[in-house]
Amino acid sequence: MTLVAEDLAAFAVFARHRNFTRAAEELHVSQPALHTRIRKLEQRLGKSLYVKQGRQLHLTDTGERLAAFANEANDRAADFLRTLDALPPRPLVLMAGSGAYLYLLGDPIRRILAKGHELQLRTGDAAATLAAVREGSADVGVTALTIPPDDLDCDLLQQFPQTLITRSDHRLAGRRSVRLKDLQDEALVVPPKDRPHRQQLERSMLDQGLRWSVAVEAEGWELLVHFVRLGIGPAVVNGSVRTTGAVRRIPVKDLPPVRYYVVTRPDRSERVDELKRMLS
Repeated sequence: MTLVAEDLAAFAVFARHRNFTRAAEELHVSQPALHTRIRKLEQRLGKSLYVKQGRQLHLTDTGERLAAFANEANDRAADFLRTLDALPPRPLVLMAGSGAYLYLLGDPIRRILAKGHELQLRTGDAAATLAAVREGSADVGVTALTIPPDDLDCDLLQQFPQTLITRSDHRLAGRRSVRLKDLQDEALVVPPKDRPHRQQLERSMLDQGLRWSVAVEAEGWELLVHFVRLGIGPAVVNGSVRTTGAVRRIPVKDLPPVRYYVVTRPDRSERVDELKRMLS
């Protein structure tokens, strides 16, 4: 079986975007042409490289392994060319979610850039971040994890309590701490249903047999805080989220802390190790 370098490079781009339109734009080819190339790769390997779930594309196990191989091959080729032409090393790629960028990584990123290091930033949720590190399209990931995976190196960066935020005129505003039972019959400001934070909150409330309702669904921590300030309802948020004096912060005793990890592949380079140290 022969795998053509151009096909591998094209698949690496597709794996990074998981979107034929955006990948085709980056490769300067038509979408049908890229689709045909990926389909021929699948036929050559005899395995599916991706699956469609709803409106999203997800790599199969074979797809993730091929993407990792393709990215490694690209890096090795680039390293070889640099030895010939003395080209500067490529920028390292950091991938994290919006919360990590907003509340954890601002100062480390400024320090890294101030020292002259080139850094490419990408955003993604926990699943996308882990997949990008596995396949090699991201060198380092920073994300919140409930259970760190065994196949990646995951070093604890910081942990935060889960926190109820309310306006000062809310019935719970004077409490020093609360438990989930104190939220019985509350209308809460929550993330969308597919977000891990919302799913964990729903499971915890269900486990305790508690009734609650949705005041409004909001995408992103800052919008949740905004709705709380408007008086739409309280919210349970990651304790790293910043608020103003108009909002009370009350730890929730019976929810687990949110743990952020720095995630890398075990076979990482010395440059990736240096970036990892600078983020910690």
